Amino acid sequence: MNEEAVSIWIRRAENDLKIGKDELDTPEPATDAVCFHMQQCVEKYLKAFLVFHGKEFPRSHDITLLLSLCSQVDADFTLLMEWGVDTLTDYAVTVRYEEPIFPSVEEAKMALDLVEKVRQFVRGKLAEGGFMLP
Repeated sequence: MNEEAVSIWIRRAENDLKIGKDELDTPEPATDAVCFHMQQCVEKYLKAFLVFHGKEFPRSHDITLLLSLCSQVDADFTLLMEWGVDTLTDYAVTVRYEEPIFPSVEEAKMALDLVEKVRQFVRGKLAEGGFMLP
């Protein structure tokens, strides 16, 4: 396990979370950007978990794929699929490159709530594995 690499992934995930939260607190939030950063936060936390366990992963924004890889290490990650975390994948690609989608503020808030659950879950798994969280 490369502790520095795990820490970098976590720091990047936390930055995405901060950007999304800060933007959501503005009078007219750019909800597409908020949702993009929420997807990025989850993606990076999942990659941090994989790096912690020495698992390789392809260059991808596909949350379903990353969850599948995480589930091979720890079956508890299937719970995140039940939460609907895989739906965040659309915010990485569709919102940015395909048809313009502008999620509602409520949708952006739901994405943030989902990310907070995933963040707590993954940080708990890393701590259980002995990783000293920043």
